[in-house]
Amino acid sequence: MSKDIVFAFKVSGRRALFSDPVNRVGGEKMSYHLPTYQALKGITESIYWKPSIIWKIKRVRILNPIRTESVGVRPIKYVGKGNELSFYTYLRDVAYQVEVLMEWNKNRPELKNDWNRKKHEEIFKRSLAKGGRRDIFLGTRECQAYVEPCEFGEEKGFYDEAGEVAYGVQFHSFMYPDENISLDEDVGSFECKLWNPIMKNGVVNFIEPENCGITKQIYSYGIKRFTPGEDFSYSEECGE
Repeated sequence: MSKDIVFAFKVSGRRALFSDPVNRVGGEKMSYHLPTYQALKGITESIYWKPSIIWKIKRVRILNPIRTESVGVRPIKYVGKGNELSFYTYLRDVAYQVEVLMEWNKNRPELKNDWNRKKHEEIFKRSLAKGGRRDIFLGTRECQAYVEPCEFGEEKGFYDEAGEVAYGVQFHSFMYPDENISLDEDVGSFECKLWNPIMKNGVVNFIEPENCGITKQIYSYGIKRFTPGEDFSYSEECGE
């Protein structure tokens, strides 16, 4: 495309839980203070997504003070009968401004006819104005949220003059084979990305997944090609 397609939106909710995927299996969970790249990408895809496009998160602005609260829950007990009490530590009363970039998925050249800038731009705007096409949630399903159009930087934020704060090594995102075909034509690598986020005056500028310094390859598998006139369901040739 000749020009980047950049959008901004505001997402807010009563609670948020942005945690390391390792802690999602069970037990007690604690949220990061900052939203992860993967969580914001999931929110953007819930507003609007098609396999011909890839969403890149450029930056996020934290509007409200970072506060946490612990809530007692009874999750499913995977060993034995009944359930057990756990404490989840959520972020409370959150609001973010998010700036995102739309790019074409060059790993799917069979969908090149769908690389229509104006079409996707208008559909995204309509979807955002109506609150998204799918449920919006902040990190986990029980943290329902709302999205609306905005101008990035238009509201006063709590950390506008807070200076620079480093948060150490944190989870950044997953890179799926659909966006990371590196082994051969139809096989890609599923990878976990880590990075060192820094908040400067309330704004976190994200690096792209491929630029993260710490990468863990989980496994690789094939992707399903979209061929006109053929069934798009799963086939054995896509791998396990």
